[in-house]
Amino acid sequence: MTPADLPPVNAALNALSAVFLSWGLYVIRRRRQAVHRNCMLSAFDTSALFLVSHITYPTYLACYLHRGPTVFRNPAWFRPIYLTILVSHTLLAIVIVPMAIITLSRALRQRFDAHKRIARWTWPLWMYVSVTGVLIYFLLYHLFRQN
Repeated sequence: MTPADLPPVNAALNALSAVFLSWGLYVIRRRRQAVHRNCMLSAFDTSALFLVSHITYPTYLACYLHRGPTVFRNPAWFRPIYLTILVSHTLLAIVIVPMAIITLSRALRQRFDAHKRIARWTWPLWMYVSVTGVLIYFLLYHLFRQN
C-alpha cells in the first residue's frame, strides 16, 4: 500500500464511522449503554484515523508528486452541486471535531444530561460529514472520474 491508495481507505473509514454512529444510536435507544459507548468510541477512533489519513494524502501529492489536489471539473453541470456538497462537508467537518470531543468527554465524565444535550446536535452533523465524505469520494473517483 502506498499513499496513493489512501482515497478509498478514507472513504472506507468514513463509511465505517457512519456504521458505528448508526449502530450507536440504535443501541442507545434500546438502553444498551455499554454497547453504545463502544460504538461511539469506535466512531471517534475511525474518524481520527480518517483525519490522519486525509491529511497524509494531500501532503503526499504536494511533497512527493508535486501535484495539487484533485479538482472536480467535469461534467460542468454537476460541478456546482459537487462544490455545494464539498463546502458543506468541509465546514461541518471543522465544526464536528470540537463537538465530538466535547460530547465524548461529557459521556466519559458521566455527565449524561450535558452529553445528551450536545449529542442531539453532534450525531446528525457527524453522520452528515461521514456520509458526504463517502459521497465525495464516489463522485470524484468513480461516478465522475477526474483526471
